[in-house]
Amino acid sequence: MNQMLEELLGRGSVTDGLSKVIDRATKTKGRVDKNLEMMLHLLNLPSRADYHKLLVKIEHLQGSLVNLNMKVDRLLAAQERSKKKS
Repeated sequence: MNQMLEELLGRGSVTDGLSKVIDRATKTKGRVDKNLEMMLHLLNLPSRADYHKLLVKIEHLQGSLVNLNMKVDRLLAAQERSKKKS
């Protein structure tokens, strides 16, 4: 089996044909993905790109909330220290 595959892949026409098939498949997949995203948009349904954008925004918001929480904790600690001094 291995010998047969080596012989087939050794032929330039076979490798060229496989290369063309893979290239066409890649282009077709790109067109299908683009058409599917357009259909989802027309149906007002979220696409994978929409979910990704939302995830990025949520992660950014989560980081902002963590920073805000840390600042509030520092302010509360400083307020407690100033109360103890008084």
